[in-house]
Amino acid sequence: MNKQELINVIAERQSFLCVGLDTDIKKIPAHLLGEEDPIFAFNKAIIDATAPYCVAYKPNVAFYECGGIKGWLALEKTVAYLKQHYPQHLVIADAKRGDIGNTSAMYARCFFEEMDVDALTVAPYMGEDSVKPFLTVPGKWVILLAATSNAGSLDFQMTEDTSGYRLFERVLMKARQWADDERMMFVVGATRGALFEDVRRLAPTHFLLVPGVGAQGGSLQEVCRYGMTPTCGLLVNSSRGIIYADQSADFAAVAGEKARQLQEEMAIELQKM
Repeated sequence: MNKQELINVIAERQSFLCVGLDTDIKKIPAHLLGEEDPIFAFNKAIIDATAPYCVAYKPNVAFYECGGIKGWLALEKTVAYLKQHYPQHLVIADAKRGDIGNTSAMYARCFFEEMDVDALTVAPYMGEDSVKPFLTVPGKWVILLAATSNAGSLDFQMTEDTSGYRLFERVLMKARQWADDERMMFVVGATRGALFEDVRRLAPTHFLLVPGVGAQGGSLQEVCRYGMTPTCGLLVNSSRGIIYADQSADFAAVAGEKARQLQEEMAIELQKM
């Protein structure tokens, strides 16, 4: 899915919601534990219920890797199900990879060629040669960490250099030399609020993947106020607030309702563009 196709899907669905599939087998409804593959059964039900209200899904790879082979197979089945049944939804592997060049090339082969996800989150700490291998695969997105919403982000991301630039600003400036807004997005946490103005000054047209709305306390309205562009430019992620909203046999229907509520809020924000 290229940038214009993503913009078109957002306009059609009146949504820029990304549903995070942070699936923890210890948190899914108990009745699913008897399934052959409980994690995939949970994901499939969540996907079918929320698909009309979102434009992207973001499985957090760590939640699958912790289950060994069974977890990885559940991830592969989830991605394959999305690609087959919901090809108009962007599939983001939230893996935060980034290593020396030949290692990053193997990560790129794994996620882009073998698993065939549309986008991958990447950590920029090791610089250009750790990011460039992900950009060699045509038609795939790199989503680079910029200003995250965790408490520890203050340890490095907000530190200033002698020119007065904060580290996340240096990341934005340098990354724009590696790829344009057709190949690269940035992660900016929803709890950052007005910081989006600073991000938009340096990345005015890039899409931003925005975690932290819902369970982490981020405000959708504030994110849109400071971060929305004339073509939207946002993918707002919600995970726990949707997928773990209910533990009964009706968990998927409740998740769908939570997604619908967010979609309606997003439609209001889109009308303001």
